[in-house]
Amino acid sequence: MRKALWWSAQIAVAAVVALMVWRAVARNWTEFRSLHVTLAPKAGWLALSVLAVFVTYAIQIESWRRILAGWGQHLGYGRAARIWLVVNLGRYVPGKVWSVAGLIVLAQRAGVEPWAASASAFAVQAVGLGTAVAVVAGATPSAESPLRLAAAALAAVGTIGFLAWQRGARWLAGLVGRGAGGAGGGSEFKPLPLAAVAESAALTLVSWGSYGLAFWLLARGLGLPGSLPLTTAAGVFALGYILGLLALFAPGGVGVRELVFIGLLTPTLGSGGAVALSVGSRVLLTLCEAAAPLGVMLVTGRTKEDVGVRT
Repeated sequence: MRKALWWSAQIAVAAVVALMVWRAVARNWTEFRSLHVTLAPKAGWLALSVLAVFVTYAIQIESWRRILAGWGQHLGYGRAARIWLVVNLGRYVPGKVWSVAGLIVLAQRAGVEPWAASASAFAVQAVGLGTAVAVVAGATPSAESPLRLAAAALAAVGTIGFLAWQRGARWLAGLVGRGAGGAGGGSEFKPLPLAAVAESAALTLVSWGSYGLAFWLLARGLGLPGSLPLTTAAGVFALGYILGLLALFAPGGVGVRELVFIGLLTPTLGSGGAVALSVGSRVLLTLCEAAAPLGVMLVTGRTKEDVGVRT
C-alpha cells in the first residue's frame, strides 16, 4: 500500500510539472512566433547553445557534490545528476520551496544524512547567488545598483559563514535531526570546510560562464541583428537568472528574467532583437530542463550506485 501511494504521488507530481512545463513552452512559443523581427536561424549555432546548457548542468551537479563531500557525504555522479535534474523541474511549480525540498528529500533517499542534505540545499543556493553577483559586477557593472549587489553578496557570504561556523551549523543540524525524528542529528556534524566552498564556488563561477556562452551562441543561432559581446551576455544572463530566482511569485522566474533581458539588451540588439533573444532563451532552457532528466535516466539506467558516507 505504501509503495502504491508513493508511486501515485510521484505520478501526480510528474503530471503537474509536465503541465507547467508545457504551458511555459506553449506561451513563450506563441509569443516567439508573433515577433516583428527578421530572424535567420542557424542550426549549428543553436546546437552549440544546447550543448553549452548541458555542460552547465554537468558543472553545477559537480559543484553540489563538492559541497556534500565537504561534509563527508559521497554521492555517485549518476545518482546526483538524476536528483539534480529532476529537482530542477520543481522551479516550474509555483513556490520556490519545491526545488529545495525536493533536493533535500531525494538526497536523503540516496543515502545522504538528513542534516547534510538540508544544509547543502541552502549552501549551493548561496554559492550560486554569490558567484552570480561577482559575474554581474565584473561584466555589467552598470546593470544594477551597487547597493543591491552588495546586499545579495552579503546574504550569500552570511549563509556560507553560518554553515562554516561551528555553533550555527550545529544548531541547524540539530534542528534538522529533530525534524527527522532524531536521525542524523548534530552529533555527527562537522562545519563546512572552506576548501569545499572554494571548490564549489569555482565550479559555479565556470557554470555562469558557460550559461553566458549558451546565451551568446543562441543570439548567433537566431541570426539577430547587432553584435552582443560575450561578457555582456554572461553578465545580463546571470543578473536575469538570479532576479528570477529571487522572485518568489514567478515559477521558474517567468516574466522577471525576460524583463531584465529586454531592458539590458535593447541598446545592443534593438527592441525586437532583445525580445526575440529573451523569449528564445526561455523556450530553449525550458526544453533543455525537460529533456535533461529523461536523457540522464536513459543513459544511466536504474542501476544502483555506491552511496555512502566517507570516513
